[in-house]
Amino acid sequence: MKVYHNIEDFSTPIPIVTMGMFDGVHLGHKIILDRLKELSDEKNGESVVITFWPHPRLVLKNGNGNLRYLSTIDEKLLLLEEAGVKHTIILPFTADLSQKTASEFIEEILVKKVGIKYLIAGFDHHFGKDRKGSLEDLNTCAGKFDFEVEKLDALFIDDKAVSSTLIRDIIEMGDIPTANRYLGYEYFILGKVISGNRIGRSIGFPTANIELTDGHKLRPGIGVYAVEVIYNKQIFQGMLNIGIRPTIDEATKVKSIEVHIFDFDKDIYGHEVSVVFKQKIREEKKFDSVVELQKQLEADRFTVKALLSSWGE
Repeated sequence: MKVYHNIEDFSTPIPIVTMGMFDGVHLGHKIILDRLKELSDEKNGESVVITFWPHPRLVLKNGNGNLRYLSTIDEKLLLLEEAGVKHTIILPFTADLSQKTASEFIEEILVKKVGIKYLIAGFDHHFGKDRKGSLEDLNTCAGKFDFEVEKLDALFIDDKAVSSTLIRDIIEMGDIPTANRYLGYEYFILGKVISGNRIGRSIGFPTANIELTDGHKLRPGIGVYAVEVIYNKQIFQGMLNIGIRPTIDEATKVKSIEVHIFDFDKDIYGHEVSVVFKQKIREEKKFDSVVELQKQLEADRFTVKALLSSWGE
């Protein structure tokens, strides 16, 4: 897949285009991307995704303190490439771009810069200033500038329209299996292992404390999870806690991510790891003593190993 950070570098004779944030590149997006590839084959063209970075809410200061996304830009590009996209244009989202009306965006970007011939639009597609651009605007401009528009319906699973917003809510609730089913892959985070207080090591459960590569990446809700950890291209099983560690750090309210990797004794401080979420096994809780915590961790380890072993059968 060719990636363009400058739209002036883009050129292809018959661009078959879709555009949007594509946060998470989930199964609802895959419907669009599959149709994009299909139409590209039909028209002897090449598939083109136009996306935006940084996230518009970061630029517009629209609740950016609470902004959490399913995929960073690098993760999104990886997922788009795996979906078979030929070209991805990353438009820098700026205050000036946010002020372009739908018709201005279509004429200046899609027509004059991209040379659009066909556009695939999702069921909830909005764009342009204040997101007021709609399918009606696309159809009006399509007639004026001689390109075709195709709108796709939503993908429904469990009687719910699959969307990035829905999946974010589900992950924050800790329902990882459902989120993974809607994503079409297992949710993951990337981060660097940083130094912690080493209390876990003193009770037989050393943990790797994870600092997210991108602070706006969505972390699942507070609790204990069965996970896989990918380090140096190897996969290890483990159990991970997201929370405030109330038994150890009663005074703090800062959420941490720490993972105990089974049968692992390497020093990986400063190294990057990927954590793949499988299932939440319990809520985080405060124990009356470190001894009680240790007993619970032993039970958790047994539960997680049994769970991951059963999935591998």
